[in-house]
Amino acid sequence: MKTERNILIAFILNFGFALFEFFGGFFTNSVAILSDSIHDLGDAISIGVSYFLEKKSKKGADKNYTYGYIRYSVLGGLITTVILMVGSILVIYNAVCRIFNPVEINYNGMIIFAIIGVVINFIAAYCTREGDSINQKSVNLHMLEDVLGWIVVLIGAVIMNFTDIKIIDSIMSIGVATFILISTLKNLKQVSDLFLEKTPHDIDIDELKKHILKINEVEDVHHIHVWSIDGFTNYATMHIVSKSKDIDKIKHEIREELEEHNICHSILETETEICGEKECKPHFHKEKGHHH
Repeated sequence: MKTERNILIAFILNFGFALFEFFGGFFTNSVAILSDSIHDLGDAISIGVSYFLEKKSKKGADKNYTYGYIRYSVLGGLITTVILMVGSILVIYNAVCRIFNPVEINYNGMIIFAIIGVVINFIAAYCTREGDSINQKSVNLHMLEDVLGWIVVLIGAVIMNFTDIKIIDSIMSIGVATFILISTLKNLKQVSDLFLEKTPHDIDIDELKKHILKINEVEDVHHIHVWSIDGFTNYATMHIVSKSKDIDKIKHEIREELEEHNICHSILETETEICGEKECKPHFHKEKGHHH
């Protein structure tokens, strides 16, 4: 609930400020503020999508989504991250264009709007600093980008007000956009790893196997598969070879060991001898009409 509420607060603040900024851009005749209002409106839309998907992700498991809807939160994070990347690239492009074609800027208008922008976006960033999903982290990154952006606008406007060196605005904009782009690429990798079901970064399969083999009467463990649904909740399946008469006790000990490795849900198949294949190989279905 806390994560949802935080995202909703960020959406309301961002959407309201984007509209305020849009009219302010016309009022001050500032192209910089006008273009930033479009960027903020894009942020608000992506945050709205995040809020909807975060809410949906809290639904329990059903026959369609047997693991629940938790990965909708990751999808929200992916959408928000992509929008942020595109926004950062556009900011860099426009900033480079402005170096070669400087425009007249209303410095006083920029200073007033920058102060308001820093305050409002700082409140939004503060509201989204805590949470338990990649989606929420993406939204918080949005807010931090806007705080940094407005600090740059404020510093740039003050300096330009005294020096009239217009290129300062472009250089600082490129710096912030590049910083945000690097952060979003890291976030994108994290989201991609989840969708590709990569082994969670905090789990070492060899180490895990070593610990399980130390349990009494466990002769072998193979077909180990570990993945995460949302970057926080880890799942595992594996084959355990044991001739123990009390197999439930063995399973209980293994599950306790898995919990030590931050694996909360596991499916354990037990065997009295090692099955034919040590590693999983995909079984491809032959085309219809062919003999199996």
